[in-house]
Amino acid sequence: MNQIDEQLLESIADLHGTPAGAYNIRKNGAGVARQSSANIEIIPKQDKPGIDIIVKPHTKNESVHIPVIVTDTGINDMVYNHFEIGEGADILIVAGCGIHNDGSAKSEHDGIHTFHIGKNSKVRYVEKHFGEKDPGQTGGNIMNPKTVVYLGENATMQMETIQIRGIDSTKRETDFFCEAGSEVVVTERLLTHGAQEAESDMRIELNGHDARGRVISRSVAQDRS
Repeated sequence: MNQIDEQLLESIADLHGTPAGAYNIRKNGAGVARQSSANIEIIPKQDKPGIDIIVKPHTKNESVHIPVIVTDTGINDMVYNHFEIGEGADILIVAGCGIHNDGSAKSEHDGIHTFHIGKNSKVRYVEKHFGEKDPGQTGGNIMNPKTVVYLGENATMQMETIQIRGIDSTKRETDFFCEAGSEVVVTERLLTHGAQEAESDMRIELNGHDARGRVISRSVAQDRS
């Protein structure tokens, strides 16, 4: 890891060196570091880019970090990540993507994250997006994440998504499917500057008689100066 890599990882995942527990770090379209733990297994997909994250039932007080960084211009990266959270688990997932564009071509990272959260499980999911460019460079920083979450009975997901700055264009799609007694709480913050554009579409489908869906903050902060 060089200085730019380390700065991006600090910005999107609060990492200072190698994270504790399970992690997968992706750079410029390829996995560069990966570690499973006794209770959280990370498996690379064989048929397409991405990983499967398998969390054993009743795993408590553990975390998994899956940051993505892009440091070259002209990168077009697409990943498919699947999360299988066992019954009764309680974990933290830290994701996010940072782009440092050093040229005039666009650099783009798109991802489809699918979660299956087991009965009585609790997941806190934090996703930060950040972009920057070398002085004088004109390449665009593009991110288009899609998140699909299936919550089992009495499962809970707290989702915090933050677009810090530096993303020229983003289109976010988020779908939740909630069974009886489940709850989803979403906090979303997007920052745009100048000619940057951000669009967010969110759907919460309540399939159980007492499922609860709440968007605590769905805001777009814009600075057009």
